[in-house]
Amino acid sequence: MPTPKALRPFAHREYRVLIAALAISIFGSGMWAVAMVYQVIHLGGGPLELSLVAAAGSVGLVAFVLAGGIAADRIPQRRLIIAVEGANLAVIAAVSGLAMTGLLQLWHIAAGSFVLGVGAAFFFPAYSAILPRILPAQDLLAANGMEGSMRPVLQQAAGPAVAGMVVAALSPSHAVTAVAACHLLAFIVLNFLGQHALAAPAAGADGVEVPRQSFFHDLREGVIYTLGTPWLLWTLLWACISVLFLIGPIEVLLPFVVRDQLDGDSRMFGFLLAVMGVGAALGSLLTASFRLPRRYLTVMMVSWGAGSLPLAAIGVMDSFWAIAAALFIFGATGSVGMVIWGTLLQRRVPPHLLGRVSSLDFFVSLALMPVSMALAGPAAEVLPIWLIFLVAGGVCPVMAVIAMAAARMPADELAHPLDQEPRLQRTTAAGD
Repeated sequence: MPTPKALRPFAHREYRVLIAALAISIFGSGMWAVAMVYQVIHLGGGPLELSLVAAAGSVGLVAFVLAGGIAADRIPQRRLIIAVEGANLAVIAAVSGLAMTGLLQLWHIAAGSFVLGVGAAFFFPAYSAILPRILPAQDLLAANGMEGSMRPVLQQAAGPAVAGMVVAALSPSHAVTAVAACHLLAFIVLNFLGQHALAAPAAGADGVEVPRQSFFHDLREGVIYTLGTPWLLWTLLWACISVLFLIGPIEVLLPFVVRDQLDGDSRMFGFLLAVMGVGAALGSLLTASFRLPRRYLTVMMVSWGAGSLPLAAIGVMDSFWAIAAALFIFGATGSVGMVIWGTLLQRRVPPHLLGRVSSLDFFVSLALMPVSMALAGPAAEVLPIWLIFLVAGGVCPVMAVIAMAAARMPADELAHPLDQEPRLQRTTAAGD
């Protein structure tokens, strides 16, 4: 019986090691999100202190993500991933020790949050760059789908739920200790990665050895490649606009929709976010179960654009299930596009540039997120919420069409087919 496509990456030992460590680590990150909140509250902190601690992590991530991409192209990715997980372990263990001994202060948590953000800035470009080196090209879509389905389940649901139970049953410091245990286990598992994945890619697109250059030369090289690759450039421009228009309404204004239109409370808001997470997990898993579409750029942009449309009606809906359906569709279609996008980076970007391009993608996606959240509140003071959602849900599909036309994506995907594996197999069989 053939192995289901979504499970094919598990046939490779290095992937099994890497995905096991990643699952443990993101579960720990989900626990940290709750443990950190209640540890701050336990120390007497309020909304301002909690905001500062959370912002420290975001600052670390955004400030270092471009450096993380360059490091992924320079330093052996296996070594980089292990080093990041070791640093995460050291930070959480230190916070745990200080908490258990009663010496923990708010600035310790903020500093720890900053270091964890820096770690994420180095981890994710290295993870994206190492996958094509341990998996065949035809298994990358399934691998990205598996990660996309694991993240909402473990980081947004299971991890916070377990941390909440530990905090309620014991204390925030015990929850932090449990997070440290997760990172310890992930660190141990990562050390089983094979040494063959140790060397960093050093060859250029033509296979010639590339000499080491300065930080800014490497960064400029990644930017020039991005600007000169229309499908890449216009997808990132679409991502910038979608983050600017969508994140703020969902994160800042949706709670007021729940309160004013549905007469709901925080539990209803949390359940709606969970529905969106379930949609994301199912969308990722479904995408991982099939071959990469022949019209991969078209499917990606249509998924993102059409999936944003239901959000346009959220501001006028007075039915919980209607809003839940809109968020489910948004989560599912968004993850379909993200799984295809991650696979395209790994298959179409030259290996020696993959870390830098991945970090540019990360940076562009994150840069306008705080701006969107900062603008959503003032916008709601002068505009009705229904109009804000209408604009947000309507702009993204229009921009998706513009991006497809400007980058000539339909012609580009036909000129660069990525679905030739089955044809090769049939040709070989006929030759036999």
